[in-house]
Amino acid sequence: MEFRSARHTDNLKQIEEFYAKIIGLKVLFSFENHNEYSGVFLGKPGYNWHLEFTTSNDKAEHQFDIDDILVFYPTEKAEYDNIVEQIEAHNLEKLKSKNPFWNDNGLMIQDPDGFRVIVSHLKIK
Repeated sequence: MEFRSARHTDNLKQIEEFYAKIIGLKVLFSFENHNEYSGVFLGKPGYNWHLEFTTSNDKAEHQFDIDDILVFYPTEKAEYDNIVEQIEAHNLEKLKSKNPFWNDNGLMIQDPDGFRVIVSHLKIK
């Protein structure tokens, strides 16, 4: 099975930069003005998942709460350390999670759309 998470945004360039520069994902594909939508697919080459972000003339209408999160599990310490360095270099605020598990097992930040993102150290080898 393959997996794609798709989300509409009014901040496509900022979202692309956040997930590429901060989280370390790669642009797998992008498109412009396809049926009035432009977008980008971000992920890790060779993996069977990716994030898709699209934009159009329609305003994004997000309805989320503080428990709606994306969780990333870097598997190498260097990858985790690089993400933490990028978070600090970009002065991103580290948020406290409502779920105490994540406060002990990762760090939470916010993407440009206001969605919460957790980077966990649980899978580091």
